[in-house]
Amino acid sequence: MSKKLKIGLFGFGVVGQGLHDIIKAQNLNLEIVKIAIKNPEKRRTLDAHLFTTSHDEILDNPEINTIVELIDDAEAAYTITKRALTSGKNVVSANKKMIATHLAELVQLQEENGTSLLYEGAVCGSIPIIRNLEEYYDNELLHGISGIFNGSSNYILSKIFNEGASYEAALKEAQDLGFAETNPILDVGGYDPKFKLTIATAHAYGLFLNPDKILNIGIQNLSDADIRYAKEKNYKIKLVPTTRKISTKQVITFVLPKFVKSDDFLYNVENEYNGVTVQAAFADKQFFFGKGAGGHPTGAAVLSDIAALRYDYRYEYKKYKQQNGLIHTDKVSLEVYLRYQHEYTVEKLQIENISERFSRNDYKYVIGNVSLKSLLENKDILVNKDVFIAQTGRITYSEQDIKAIAEEGILVN
Repeated sequence: MSKKLKIGLFGFGVVGQGLHDIIKAQNLNLEIVKIAIKNPEKRRTLDAHLFTTSHDEILDNPEINTIVELIDDAEAAYTITKRALTSGKNVVSANKKMIATHLAELVQLQEENGTSLLYEGAVCGSIPIIRNLEEYYDNELLHGISGIFNGSSNYILSKIFNEGASYEAALKEAQDLGFAETNPILDVGGYDPKFKLTIATAHAYGLFLNPDKILNIGIQNLSDADIRYAKEKNYKIKLVPTTRKISTKQVITFVLPKFVKSDDFLYNVENEYNGVTVQAAFADKQFFFGKGAGGHPTGAAVLSDIAALRYDYRYEYKKYKQQNGLIHTDKVSLEVYLRYQHEYTVEKLQIENISERFSRNDYKYVIGNVSLKSLLENKDILVNKDVFIAQTGRITYSEQDIKAIAEEGILVN
């Protein structure tokens, strides 16, 4: 039998309202007792007595056994979640930055207090990737996970490549539709998909990584010249986070724009949709597709977590508890397209094996190999408005990479 959930909801924005709509449309064994909001003056369609501006009124209420946290402020979300878990309340959250930044501590809090934190809605909207990594792939050898994790940036890129919109016009449209924030750098700068990648890597490989150690380069410097180049080659540009096991003991992670070919699953993932490719040793390649933005799609993922709590579901973090000895590394090279203005950019990044080069006053680019370590060390160059970089091909290994990898484990093809 499922138990009755008495819910304290933090946040009543797009996702919070979407969740409320879904709950109201179904006969579920749960009740929203109180909703915490920031602005009490804002007109709302629900009974005013349902709302409060006091966090304590919810967190100290013994009747409430479940907290649903759907606010933007990562630090406030962390305070709410930590206090709730410590006091014996289960939590459902969609705050990917908060979870990615504090995951190791939050896992420990769950163990110490016998509580559960679920966050399917924090990663790829309506796609149930975390539950699948926890349950379906729990004993599978995963080679890698990559995809489109951010609906806002994908919407912008779709408008550019399918309708010929400018970057500025596509961004404004995404903002008007509520897919992108007023300050969109979290989305277009690759921070949002980086936080999601951090969480996915924890469940795929048992690695609790500091997001600051993961390279994230976005699409904010995309120019008309880059778009023309991609179209001439029959590519689309997508913002693609990647986590991949490169040896028996090493995992790499990064977020980069990527030139995607027509035979790639991601080529036809458009607008606010997300797509996740999982490459496994036995199950081979599998693809998940669904809406990654919007109140109802994300609200549906949040509701799935709430429903699971009725049956005392918890993440088991099986890969983490296996203590498999995996480590995070930067010992690989990537084939990239680099558009730049000054020659020292190519020299500073130490681009090697250049296979293509073009130079004129207003447009210069090279295609060659660069180490992930160099990209991490020179991120300040890569975010300069005169520079755009995109992955064009394979992950490769220099002789030095192979030697370093061999010291830790056996190379995985």
